[in-house]
Amino acid sequence: MRGVVAAGHPLTAAAGADVLRLGGNAVDAALAAMLTSFVAEPLLTGLGAGGYMLVAVPGRPPELLDFFVEAPGRGADLAARAALSPIDVSFGDAVQVFNIGAASCGAYGTPAGVCAASARFGTVPLADLAAPAAALARSGVVINVQQAYLFEILGGIVTATPEARAQFMPDGRLPVEGDVLRLPEVADALERLGAEGSAPFYSGDVAAAIVERVRAGGGVLTLEDLAAYEAVPRDPVHVSYRGREVLLNPPPNAGGTLLAYALALLERTAGPPGPAALVEVMERAQSERTPEFLDGLGDPGFLERFLGSRLGSTTHISVIDGDGRACSVTCTNGEGSGIVVPGTGVHVNNMMGEQDLSPFGFFQHPPGRRLPSMMAPTVVLGTDGAPELALGSAGSNRIRSALLQVIVNVIDQGMSVADSVCAPRLHLEEGIVFVEPGIDVAALAGRTLTEFRALNLFFGGCQAVERDPSTGALTGAGDPRRGGAVVAA
Repeated sequence: MRGVVAAGHPLTAAAGADVLRLGGNAVDAALAAMLTSFVAEPLLTGLGAGGYMLVAVPGRPPELLDFFVEAPGRGADLAARAALSPIDVSFGDAVQVFNIGAASCGAYGTPAGVCAASARFGTVPLADLAAPAAALARSGVVINVQQAYLFEILGGIVTATPEARAQFMPDGRLPVEGDVLRLPEVADALERLGAEGSAPFYSGDVAAAIVERVRAGGGVLTLEDLAAYEAVPRDPVHVSYRGREVLLNPPPNAGGTLLAYALALLERTAGPPGPAALVEVMERAQSERTPEFLDGLGDPGFLERFLGSRLGSTTHISVIDGDGRACSVTCTNGEGSGIVVPGTGVHVNNMMGEQDLSPFGFFQHPPGRRLPSMMAPTVVLGTDGAPELALGSAGSNRIRSALLQVIVNVIDQGMSVADSVCAPRLHLEEGIVFVEPGIDVAALAGRTLTEFRALNLFFGGCQAVERDPSTGALTGAGDPRRGGAVVAA
């Protein structure tokens, strides 16, 4: 086997597998899948988004590449910023408020991340990785049931501006299952990224057009913000769990740190944790997300001090190749700001309007600070020291609870990766335990519950791949909540 790819759309996973078949490595495959996701999953990710990539290669130190969104505003009058525009998004059994508009736009990172990852880890020319995604954007993607549902629930964003309507509603209505969506400007942008790299998006004409449009709408993104942006390599968090080593997203990211804390708490208990124990560690981790925690994330040595003092719309791609390399990459555009910049193919993120990233009030982050995302691309090393499990998830605050439960299912429960991803989940938020059918609610007596009637994308979209340490066999799981798919090469 050349490898296996799990991703949030069948075309996304297939693009990565195609690169593996041609001899590319896990990072090449993840990049091809990532570029294709900009076309196949356009409301969740894109060239105006941000993310993280975790790479683990046997015999080499692992590395986390941070290309998440930064707070904008260098050289801008922050007091003149326009108000955010709230949009209600219904998941059927729960409603969440998101904020859009020009004021929600942060400095994006995906163009820089793609180019940095290709240069650091790749073997296939970036132009060759971008060409199939660009061709797909021109020929069009047939909208599947999951993407149609996203267009439905995010309709308030898609219809927010004339430019968004022009890009996503060429027939004058929201796309439905079976429609073909073509994105010619995205195709042009992908080809340009492959040929010229990230420079046009940060210091050239694309950057100038995006800044002009955002500033005209009352946002504070500046050319200085984009010119200063760069993808940053970091050392991952390492935490032991049941004889394995788990690699996680480090500070200034919040999700990896809180997931490490939850796993460390579970490590102190014997036997597989049940629903009550999972909720308890979720509650303890959530309680640590204080203003002091968020302010301290960027300080040197924060992780060691934090753990030592206490312990004595998004998409994900996971790849393991035949040589044992693992790549786990999570990207998000939030839900998108509704600001689509004509001629650029860029739908700018709405990260400054994401309450999950600003739990103590909007616009608290100074210009240039990386936002404290919950995204946590993760790799579990087996007892032989080689990658055994690569996973990550979409889902805002639900990311860390989804990953925690999948890791527990695989390691503590001995479940296959497919059964682990498809198993029912729970999530604690503001004192309420949200549960899917199949969770033992009797074990949660005394808790306030919100019970969903079916598996729901509210609980994230975990895409995971696994290597059997005994046989070397590779398997994977695409989360049915998000239309996930697995393709082997």
